[in-house]
Amino acid sequence: MPELPDVEAYRKVFESCASGRVVRRVEVRDAGVLHGVSARRLREALEGRRFTGLERHGKWLLARTGGGLTLMLHFGMTGRLVCEHPDAPAEPHDRVLLTVGRDRQLRFRDQRKLQGLWLADGAGVARLLDRQGPDAMAVGRAGFETALRGRRGSLKTALTDQAVLAGLGNLLADEILWRAGLRPTGRASDLTEADRRRLYTRMRSTLRSAVGAGCVPPRDSWLTGHRDDPDPQCPRCGTHLRRTRLGGRTTVWCPRCQPEGS
Repeated sequence: MPELPDVEAYRKVFESCASGRVVRRVEVRDAGVLHGVSARRLREALEGRRFTGLERHGKWLLARTGGGLTLMLHFGMTGRLVCEHPDAPAEPHDRVLLTVGRDRQLRFRDQRKLQGLWLADGAGVARLLDRQGPDAMAVGRAGFETALRGRRGSLKTALTDQAVLAGLGNLLADEILWRAGLRPTGRASDLTEADRRRLYTRMRSTLRSAVGAGCVPPRDSWLTGHRDDPDPQCPRCGTHLRRTRLGGRTTVWCPRCQPEGS
């Protein structure tokens, strides 16, 4: 599933492919990815206009237009953006194609179609983001501690709740908790001030590295690089990794580096 680093990479694809260029043609090959807007309305709103601003909030990508509307993209589990030449054959899962300028085409490609595209004015954008917590990459330490303070349930569940922090998914949460030495099954409400400070620091460093890679990288020195091994072992201490399910997600941790009660 795309997480914050993936969406940041898609932001860069969008920016290099389409920002500042006139949208010459909008082709909706599958209206099943459109939410609250018809294919005809999307064409009317975008064709002949330029994208004037681009930002990311958590797993959302927001592309502002000169007409006061914002194209909002959410990638669900399998969505992505690619930039192609307009003459390149479309892939089976290319759902919406935006031809920009004379030689570029931005394609929203998505196999499972769990999310998609919205077109919203200012009030609509605010409504769609209303239940999002602060962006995990942009939040300061004070905002981070406020977001976690008083949360019930497991620490892993709190980190992946988009209403608490926007942008963290399954892989990032496991990686950050492993680096912070905190067990995912621990209670968020039991964190000490030192725990929250360490967790915030590890989150920031993990996000910087992952954003630089454009994904949560399966490096040998990362927990992510071993979670799917046949016999996964901790890259730090060699202990056999444990697995469980939290909030419907496979959760991986090291019982030595993340001891009970941590």
